[in-house]
Amino acid sequence: MKRYLQTFLETDLRKKMVFITGPRQVGKTTLAHQLATNYAQPLYLNYDFLNDRKRIESADWATRQDLVVLDEIHSMPSWKQYLKGVYDAKPKTQAILVTGSARLDTFRQTGESLAGRYFRWRLHPFSVKELLQHEAIAQVAFELLERFGGFPEPLFEGSQAARSRWQNQYFTDLVREDILEFSRIHEIKAMRQLLELLRTRTGSTLSYDSLGRDLNISSKTANHYVSILEALHIVFLVHPYSHNIAKAQVKAPKLYFYDWAFVQEGRTEGAVFENLVASHLFKHVQFLNDSEGKQYDLRFIRTANGKKIDFVIADEKANLNYIVETKLSDEKPTFALKQLAALHPAAIAVQVVRNARHGFTSDGVAVEPAAAWLANLT
Repeated sequence: MKRYLQTFLETDLRKKMVFITGPRQVGKTTLAHQLATNYAQPLYLNYDFLNDRKRIESADWATRQDLVVLDEIHSMPSWKQYLKGVYDAKPKTQAILVTGSARLDTFRQTGESLAGRYFRWRLHPFSVKELLQHEAIAQVAFELLERFGGFPEPLFEGSQAARSRWQNQYFTDLVREDILEFSRIHEIKAMRQLLELLRTRTGSTLSYDSLGRDLNISSKTANHYVSILEALHIVFLVHPYSHNIAKAQVKAPKLYFYDWAFVQEGRTEGAVFENLVASHLFKHVQFLNDSEGKQYDLRFIRTANGKKIDFVIADEKANLNYIVETKLSDEKPTFALKQLAALHPAAIAVQVVRNARHGFTSDGVAVEPAAAWLANLT
C-alpha cells in the first residue's frame, strides 16, 4: 500500500538528501523499498548488517547507483560528518535516503553539520484517512485502528492474538535494544515499570513527583526516563497552551502513546479514544510542519476555572486554528468549548464524538462523528 508520504519523498529526493524518522516498525524500511522501485539502480544498505556496514564505512558503491538508501546509519560513530562528506561528494544524479529512529531524530539537538543538505520527514502509524486506501468505509477503518492500533503488522494481521504477540515482542525489543542506547542496564527494570504505569495515566496531566514516588526514584529521574521514551517515539507529550511558549513548557504536560492500542489494558474506553484522536492530530500537525515548513503545535488548554479543552492546534504566533474536544457519546457541546469558540471565532471548534450518528453545528461548535471527521484530517 502506498504510504501517505511517498509522493512528497519522491519530489524531495530530486532536490536534497531525505531523512525518514519515526517509531520502530512503523514502515520506514518498507517505504524505502517502495521508493526504490522508481529507480533503475537502487542500493539498500543497513548499518546493522556486517557486510553492509563495511560498504557504508568505505562508501563502497558505484556512481551509477541512482538511489542509495542508508538504514540505521545513526548507529555509526560520527555519522553526521560521514553523511556530509557522502552528500557533498555524490554525483548530481544520485539520490540519498536515510532512515532510522531514536538517535537519528535527536541530532537536531546537537551540533548542526548538515544544514541545507536534507529534508526531514516523520512517518506515523496509519490513520483513518490513510487506511481508506485499503478500507472503503471510514467507520470500518476507524474500528480496525481502534482495536489493533496503527502499526502495519498488527493492523493488517487483523487478529487479537497477532496483536498481543506483536505488542509483547515490540516492547521487549524496545526495552532490550533501544532503551539501552540511552540508559544503563540497572535502569531497565524501572523503565519497564514506567511503561506499565504510564499507560494507566494516558491523557492525564503528568506529575513527575507522583511517578517518582511510585517508582521509588527522584522526580528528576522520572522526567529523564519519560524524555527517553519520547526520544524513542514510544510516547509524545502535549503541553498546555500559552501565549508564552517558554512558560507553557515548564507546566505539566499530558502524555500519549504512538501505539494507542497499547493503552487498552490500562485505561478506560474514553482514554483510548482520546489517545487515538491525539495521535491523529499529532500526525496532522507534523505532516503540515514537514510538508509546508509550518510551525504548528498541538496543545491542550486548562481554563482559569479548572476546565480543560482536550486539544488545540496553534500556529507560530500562538493563534488557534483548531479547538477539539473528545467524547464517547455526549453530543452536547461542552460549555468550556463553546466559550473558547466564542473567544476565538477564527478557529474551527469541534466536538469529536465516537458514537455520534451524524454531524451538526450548535453555538459555533461542530459536533462530528469521529470516523468521518478523522477521515478528513490532512
